[in-house]
Amino acid sequence: MLQEQIKNSLKEAMLAKDKVKLETMRAIVAGFINFLVAKNRKPDDRLTDEEALEVILRLSKQRKDSIEQYKKGNREDLVKEEQMQLVILETYLPKMLERSEVEKIIKSKKEELAIIDPTKKGMLISSVMKDLKGKVDGTMVKEIIDSLF
Repeated sequence: MLQEQIKNSLKEAMLAKDKVKLETMRAIVAGFINFLVAKNRKPDDRLTDEEALEVILRLSKQRKDSIEQYKKGNREDLVKEEQMQLVILETYLPKMLERSEVEKIIKSKKEELAIIDPTKKGMLISSVMKDLKGKVDGTMVKEIIDSLF
């Protein structure tokens, strides 16, 4: 189970005194606890692998946003730290689909739903994200759909 794997990695990082990995593992564990509390469950409950991936995906997105903001603020020291944490987070995520694969899926979904009106973009985004949950970045989906209209 992914949650157990994370806890073991946390212990390994503590023993190895790997500061970046330790911070990242602690952030993941805290994310798990926050997720459980938000769902009105006990902090020591177990997450399903899908729930754990959802938390890690959210943390990954936060790191990407932080990297972007730090670059704008010329804070290269913080950019490097966030990038190192992002690399660690991504080791626990499934491989993301390539842009060309996503484009094919979106085009077929657009035809399947017979969407020709640009005001229905939200419906298309929702449908695609539901099908590709955890396998694709939502920003990429939005960019591709915007380019089709």
